Amino acid sequence: MKQNKNLIAYCGLYCGQCPGYEGKIADLARDLRKELRRAKFQKVAHGLTKYFKQFKDYDQSYELLGLMVKFRCKRTCRNGGGPPFCKIRKCCVKKELEGCWECIEFETCTKLDFLNAVHDDGHIKNLRKIKRHGVSKFLQGKKYW
Repeated sequence: MKQNKNLIAYCGLYCGQCPGYEGKIADLARDLRKELRRAKFQKVAHGLTKYFKQFKDYDQSYELLGLMVKFRCKRTCRNGGGPPFCKIRKCCVKKELEGCWECIEFETCTKLDFLNAVHDDGHIKNLRKIKRHGVSKFLQGKKYW
């Protein structure tokens, strides 16, 4: 896939690597739900609970697949996609920054903390790389997710 600077989120994550942007998980979840319905697997799963206790959670799993079908970003961060509550985007837009890498406070900024649960420190590593080497070099190299 061609690397695109518009896919660099304000926080330093690269949208092009996001499962929501790629849409593969959403497509697979949709296809699996379709196949489960075709096979009338709900009935099979309920019958199998006698032998496999895990099948008692089938309905909940099917609902989770439904949520995963919706795990798709139609717009990237720079185009208003992603979480609508994102304080990072609002801050960068207000300060007229291309991204957090242009801010002297990004290393200690608490607005970035909510990303740790999913990305650990991947966004911080990316921000450091962009700050040190620039956007072009970042796009050519390894990106953390």
